Amino acid sequence: MADGVWTIKRTLDWTVGYLGRRGDERPRLSAEWLLSAATGLSRVEIYTNFDRPLASEELALMHAGIERRAGGEPLQYVTGEMPFRHIVLRCEPGVLIPRPETEVLVDAVLEELAGCGSPRVLDLCTGTGCIALSIAGEHPDTVVVATDISPAATALAERNARALGLEGWVDVLECDLADAVAPEFAGTFDVLVSNPPYIPSAILAGQIPSEVRDFEPALALDGGADGLAVFRRILGLAPGMLSAGGLLACELFEGALATASDLVRAEEGWDRVEVREDLTHRPRILLAWRKGA
Repeated sequence: MADGVWTIKRTLDWTVGYLGRRGDERPRLSAEWLLSAATGLSRVEIYTNFDRPLASEELALMHAGIERRAGGEPLQYVTGEMPFRHIVLRCEPGVLIPRPETEVLVDAVLEELAGCGSPRVLDLCTGTGCIALSIAGEHPDTVVVATDISPAATALAERNARALGLEGWVDVLECDLADAVAPEFAGTFDVLVSNPPYIPSAILAGQIPSEVRDFEPALALDGGADGLAVFRRILGLAPGMLSAGGLLACELFEGALATASDLVRAEEGWDRVEVREDLTHRPRILLAWRKGA
């Protein structure tokens, strides 16, 4: 960035051009987010303050952010936040970035909880806490137990819960799937929901964008040979966690839904299985209901 007065407009225009030349597919969006993070202005306010010069501290933040983004680092890690449904979540390296597809999973759970007075939900592989916090925030009086094996994820989920004032409704546990869930809660959950690691290992190794492969944690992405390694474990523990008629809801790899459905149907105690599409009309969400009492 050359010398001179760097106004909002000059900085925006320069950043769009620079990131575009460095291969950013959406350089204007990146530039807007980076400016918002550096100045504290909303994306709307950026366009109503074109003539405002950036302070030296803001320029330093902007320069650091531009270089990180130009190096391929996900925008959410650079700015430190991610909007998800009706909330804004803190995002940090080492924890999976929430995706729009996961909002469809939350939709399915909220649809199931409609009319329930004080439901209980178990969220496995919670990451930032996006699923647990959305459910607790959008369905009052829902108690959510959220788990993750990653210390970085559970720490971040707890901070997101505090920031949203939901720490009293979401209990975050660091453990492998449901290992730390209190025995007395077994069989009491109305919903078991999860966005587990589900990308097949071979695809993760070479067929996904480097922005994902090189920066997001493999622990939260790699689903084994067919993408269903963690799902099989969740399916094995679900009967002991869900109440009669309870729902298992999982986001899975688009090519694995048929196999996952067959796995559920092969087990006793399940009433019906449904597959839903994501926002791009690809099979993404598996829903399975336990038989009633």
